[in-house]
Amino acid sequence: MRSLKVRFALLLGSTALLVILAALGVLGSIGAAERTIDRTLAAQGRLELLVELSGRMTQYGLAALEAVSNPDAQPEGLSVARTNVDRALVAVDESLGRSIAVSDDPLDRTQYAARTRPLAQLRSARAVLDRQVAQVLRQSEDEQRRNTIRGALNGFGAMTGQPLSFLIEVERRSMIAGSDAARTLSQTLRIASLAAVAVALTIVFVLYRAVTRPTLARIEAMRRAAGAVGRGELETRLSVATRDELGLLVANFNRMAARLARREGNLAADRAALEDTVAARTTDLRAANERLEAVDRSRRRFFADVSHELRTPLTVILGECDIAARSAGRPGVDYAPVFSTIRKRALRLQRRVEDLLRVARSESGQIELDRRAASAAIILADAVDGMASEAARRRVGLTLETGPHDATLLADREWLRQVVESLIDNALRHASGATRIGVALHAGDGPVATITVSDDGPGFPETGDGLFERFRRASPSPETGFGIGLALARWVVERHDGTIRLGTGENGRGARVALEMPVLDLSLGPDDERMDRETTA
Repeated sequence: MRSLKVRFALLLGSTALLVILAALGVLGSIGAAERTIDRTLAAQGRLELLVELSGRMTQYGLAALEAVSNPDAQPEGLSVARTNVDRALVAVDESLGRSIAVSDDPLDRTQYAARTRPLAQLRSARAVLDRQVAQVLRQSEDEQRRNTIRGALNGFGAMTGQPLSFLIEVERRSMIAGSDAARTLSQTLRIASLAAVAVALTIVFVLYRAVTRPTLARIEAMRRAAGAVGRGELETRLSVATRDELGLLVANFNRMAARLARREGNLAADRAALEDTVAARTTDLRAANERLEAVDRSRRRFFADVSHELRTPLTVILGECDIAARSAGRPGVDYAPVFSTIRKRALRLQRRVEDLLRVARSESGQIELDRRAASAAIILADAVDGMASEAARRRVGLTLETGPHDATLLADREWLRQVVESLIDNALRHASGATRIGVALHAGDGPVATITVSDDGPGFPETGDGLFERFRRASPSPETGFGIGLALARWVVERHDGTIRLGTGENGRGARVALEMPVLDLSLGPDDERMDRETTA
């Protein structure tokens, strides 16, 4: 074989053949294992149905005894028990039918025929007991009825005991046979696997000796020659022993070494230029590392805020639980307020965790909006209610003014609520000296509704729009807390086709954030409104 293509084609073909044979063997083994497992599982399922049938039979006998012993009892009990027995019998029969429908084994059909007779005996026993109960109920004397029903139940037990035992024993043996078959199949597969491994190793060894080893020896010679050239021995040359692909590669190697000898003089100049480029890139890398360190500090601060936000509701929940535990056993203690507080704090904690998950997804680029028709007044009320306890703790008045008109927005309610909560949270934490925070909704007949969050604090710094940068704060405040930040808030508002603006409060004092959101035209519907906005854009 003068060509490496032929050699490697032989190697790949042999490998592919081995893979195909192995795949066929695996598929056959999987099929046999699946059939064995299916038979075992089917037997187990039928065994469970028979156990359920036995229980239903017992319940039916007890219901019959109750109906005869207590004439004033509800008559529906016997009917329900009878229906349950019939359903269990039908389930067992259907399971047997499914097993015989997928099997071509004559032995399975013989076993199916042997199982149908005990099932018929069970149905007959149920019908006989049903007639006997009807006859007993027509008798007038209580003692006679009880004696008669006892005899009927004894006969019912004798008629059902042997068929049920036979069916259960048959299914148990089927499970044992399936387990033995699986064990035998596993042993056979082990032997076949060992034989296949031995054959594969033999073929691989033969191919290695015939194809791979000579090729690797020639490649090793080329590696040594390349190492010599790399050490500066540019006069190194290889002899062209063959005219296959490796022979052509050796010839090209020799020409390459000659060219390297000619170009060695130009290498020094290229190295100097490369060093200049590396120095410039190193400077850029230092600047990028500094930016990454700033981002990392912001993220560590974010996780500290997360722990603070989760600690407060958990502390309240644990405190309420301790109060309830200490009051356990005291008469007259009403636990309703305790459980109400725990539930309220747990719901708040759940909402906060969902907010955290949304922010975390936004950091990884997985943010999604579920825009639906929503009331702006309800969204603002939820946001104010969520921040009311924090405002009360800081002794800051938090008010909501929705005006005479509500506005229906095509919005993701949870994201928009979180934006408003974050704006209130920013005012509470960074507006030092503020005594009130107002949330207002201005909506009229126009196409735009305005949501404002204002305070009477010192207002925004002169940086203005710089606050919309990610991980940016107006000042190095020691306050901790969870918020989505103005950058993400602006992104969410703009995805709702709205705008967010920073300004000053009334009389030029304090800070004011205004969200201008388009109002949903209810005459079009949410889908039509969205298509209309996309067409306009």
